[in-house]
Amino acid sequence: MKKDTGSDPKFATKTSPQAEPALVELFKDSIMDIYWAENHLVKKLPKMIEAASSKQLKQTITTHLEETKGHVSRLEQVFELLGEEPLAKKCDAMEGLTMEGEEIVESTEPDTATRDVGIILASQKVEHYEIATYGGLVQLAMTLGLNNAADILSKTLAEEKNADELLTGVAENDINYKAAQEA
Repeated sequence: MKKDTGSDPKFATKTSPQAEPALVELFKDSIMDIYWAENHLVKKLPKMIEAASSKQLKQTITTHLEETKGHVSRLEQVFELLGEEPLAKKCDAMEGLTMEGEEIVESTEPDTATRDVGIILASQKVEHYEIATYGGLVQLAMTLGLNNAADILSKTLAEEKNADELLTGVAENDINYKAAQEA
């Protein structure tokens, strides 16, 4: 059933009147969560770049760091569409994933392909979390009739999927093989 939204068409939905406020709050809460996560990554990715030894891996993460800064800006656009100030809510999942990445770096030898494999693994865990989050947010935005927000979030989702594919390519092209041959 299509709901009449009166003066606020950005919240045109196909949900029940009772479900809509809860879904909007879940959407906002999830945006605050991923906003914290993206800002956190802007601080943490330079450490992964520094720890990597492969030039291709360093470049891949460096490129994604720049994209991540853009993700922060896009989320700020979503807040603006919602009529909200950008507000971050700590994302325990992202904090845990980045801590795991730091532990991998600390537990592996510097300048080894094994460390690079660990960095790729940790990075892909982050990407998969982001892919799941943005995929869910796009669908929720569409359900809520927030088509402009869905379009913005879809761009970030595509970049997260691309980053994951690029990391797979770096691993498959030679880092995994080099690590397998290290003594």
